[in-house]
Amino acid sequence: MKVKVAAIQTKTFLEVDEQKKNIERAREYVAEAAKQGAKFICFPETYPGPWKAPLSYSPVVPLEEMARKHGVYIVAGANCPVPGNPKRGYTSQILVGPDGLVGRYNRTIPKGPWIYKGGRFWDYDYQEDNELPVFDTPFCKVGILICSEVYSPELSRLLALKGAEIIFLPAGICKYELHETWRNLIWSRAIENLAYTVTCQNILGAEHGLAMICSPEEIVVESIKPGIFIAECDFERIRWLREERDLYGPPMPWRTKPGVLRDWRRPEVFRKNFPDW
Repeated sequence: MKVKVAAIQTKTFLEVDEQKKNIERAREYVAEAAKQGAKFICFPETYPGPWKAPLSYSPVVPLEEMARKHGVYIVAGANCPVPGNPKRGYTSQILVGPDGLVGRYNRTIPKGPWIYKGGRFWDYDYQEDNELPVFDTPFCKVGILICSEVYSPELSRLLALKGAEIIFLPAGICKYELHETWRNLIWSRAIENLAYTVTCQNILGAEHGLAMICSPEEIVVESIKPGIFIAECDFERIRWLREERDLYGPPMPWRTKPGVLRDWRRPEVFRKNFPDW
C-alpha cells in the first residue's frame, strides 16, 4: 500500500495573544496537503500550540474538524495540562483522523524540568510521561516521538517492536550546530527500525528548518525551507523488508539490512547485561 505523507514546515506565532493564529494557518496547510493527495499530515512540535502558560486552549476540536473535512490523519502539537496538577503540562503530539482523536503521545524523555519552563520559546512546567503508544490506522501502524527523543534510539526501537511502520518525530526549532547530526539520526532511526521516519520544524525567524521523510533505503524528501513536503510511502515494502532474511550478494534486492527487528536482536544479551532494565 502506497500512501502520501506530508511534512509541514511553517512560520509560527509564539506570543500568548497570537498563538491561536496557528490554528487558522493549519487549516490552510491541511487543505492544500489534502488537495495534493496526502493522507498523513505532520506539523512540527507544539504546532498549533499552546506554547506558553497558561495552557488555556486546545486545538484538538479544530484539528478534528480539519481531519474529518478532508479525510486525513493529522499529527500535531497540542500541549496539555497534567490531570490533577494543572500547573504542570505535558509536551504532547496528537493523532487525529476522520473519525476524531485517535490518541495522544506525551513526551517521555528527558525527565522534567527541562528547557520548556521559562524558555525563550516555550514557557510551562514540563512533566514527562511513561507511555509509548502505537496507533492503528487503515494504512499502517503509527508511532510518535518528539524532537530530541531521536537521540534515544531505544524509544524508536520500542515503537517498531510494537508494530509502528512510520514514526513521526516532529521537532521544535532550528538545530544550529546540531543540524548535520540531527539529520543523520532521523535517517538512522528509519534504517535500524525498517520504518519510515518523518520530521519537520517551526520557522521562527530567518533561520532554516529541516523537513525530512526517510525510508530505510533512502531519504525521500528533504528541505530546509518553509512549505509542504510530500512523499509517497510504500508500507508493503516496509512489511516485506521486515519479513525477509539477509543474504550476501551482489546483487541484492534492497539497500538496507532486512529482518533487523528479528535477526539482529538477542533479548537475552540485554537481560544479562542490564538485569534491572
